[in-house]
Amino acid sequence: MRMRSKPWAKPELEACPFFLRHPEQQKGRWHEWFPEEGAIHLELGCGKGYFIAGLAPLHPELHYIGIDLKDVILAPAKRVIEAAFDGKPIHNVALTGHDIERLREIMGEADQVERIYINFCNPWPKPRHWKRRLTYPTRLEDYRMLLAPQGEIWFKTDDGPLYRDTLRYFEEAGYEVYWTTEDLHADPCSDEITVMTEHERMFSEQGIRIKAAKARVLPRKE
Repeated sequence: MRMRSKPWAKPELEACPFFLRHPEQQKGRWHEWFPEEGAIHLELGCGKGYFIAGLAPLHPELHYIGIDLKDVILAPAKRVIEAAFDGKPIHNVALTGHDIERLREIMGEADQVERIYINFCNPWPKPRHWKRRLTYPTRLEDYRMLLAPQGEIWFKTDDGPLYRDTLRYFEEAGYEVYWTTEDLHADPCSDEITVMTEHERMFSEQGIRIKAAKARVLPRKE
């Protein structure tokens, strides 16, 4: 879908203290970017920022990095996050623009991440495009490099085929799926995974059930 131009987006992001224009310069040093020590939680495809906005103010002990591709997406995310903090200083959020397919360009093994969130990524339904999915086994191998021991991936989607394929991808890539649901908002689970993104709210209002899974990385077999 073509994004409508937002002339205000670039200058507003450039003035934002928690936006990084050149994330490749931070590779291997993401923990140093935050003023205090804490585990990093990474959202791949943060969209308009509602998920991070729902978590970061409640968890000042954690550091949240949101990655998406374009300023026209990240600038609204910046505003949503600022509104969630209600005028309070924002020290535990970083937003940056980059192609997630090239995640290795901006993050390395030294940037250990406790948890990765993948919310409502493109399902790429045609088989010839499956390798582009953010949960495809080759991508999961890239994420393994970043995840701390016992690090986790939390995944949400409205797409049934992607959900079922992703459960298989996790197993193929050496992850343990320890929790699943095919109807998230009818499930008694009440932790952070229930924080809604903008797409999630739209799908839920249409009566579409949200599928979700949690997986942890397993040690490589010798």
